[in-house]
Amino acid sequence: MKDYVLQLFVTGKTSRSQRAIDNIRRICSEHLGFDYKLTIVDVLESPQLAEDQKVLATPTLVKLMPPPVRRIVGDLSAADVVTAALDIRVENQEANP
Repeated sequence: MKDYVLQLFVTGKTSRSQRAIDNIRRICSEHLGFDYKLTIVDVLESPQLAEDQKVLATPTLVKLMPPPVRRIVGDLSAADVVTAALDIRVENQEANP
């Protein structure tokens, strides 16, 4: 099982939806490697899933695992905000002397 289980709720194939998808894939790739499962949910195709997760706006990222459940609304362009909200520890890129 993957360490992080994420659902990204979007509405259709809009530029805003695609931007959120690209941003979360980049963040996951850079900070989580292969330790995540990301599911993209189009609320136009799966409205019940959005209702089950109490998604009121899109794009919304829901972190299901590890607990606690967290929700982030927006295009996920602020990587530092997203990593902090998801409790992803970002290692310092500079070498320590």
